[in-house]
Amino acid sequence: MLAKTPKPELSAPLLWDALLIAFLIGFDVAARLLPHAPGFMPIAASALFAGRMLRLPGLAPIVPLAAMALSGLAMGPEDWRITLIVYGALATPALAGAASRRWRAVVAPFAVMLPCSLLFFVLSNFAVWAFGDLYSLDWQGLTQCYIAALPFLQNTVAGDMFWTAALFGGAFLAQRLPALSRSR
Repeated sequence: MLAKTPKPELSAPLLWDALLIAFLIGFDVAARLLPHAPGFMPIAASALFAGRMLRLPGLAPIVPLAAMALSGLAMGPEDWRITLIVYGALATPALAGAASRRWRAVVAPFAVMLPCSLLFFVLSNFAVWAFGDLYSLDWQGLTQCYIAALPFLQNTVAGDMFWTAALFGGAFLAQRLPALSRSR
């Protein structure tokens, strides 16, 4: 008689990582498809959150990449070169989050998110200038592109900071809530 080999089980930490990834992707897709202020989306903040919170931080880039790809299916095709740069810029907070996991200060996520927001602005608008047909491919066209995008910078930074506060603040409260309810 052959001995039965046990079925491999998904360990609890991996299950929590999978659930968090699925939640963040679903949340980001919904946020991108529902009406919102231009640039005020949680995708970069979700990427940072995944990079700092997942037990396997190498999985964090899946969050923004999958969210953008899935929501992109409903939004229609875009220039692949611009898309590639935007996706890369949105994956950067996931990598920055993973690299900054040891920083425990309350301000750490914000200190990491701000440069990521600015990098996204620089890279995405450079891509629009370089590969789009809205601006001339000279210094004047590049300047016009960045000037026209300034309202998006305000919304991007505000959105990234708001969603960073919401995600990390929510996690903080969720981790403390059981202790708070027991202290009564």
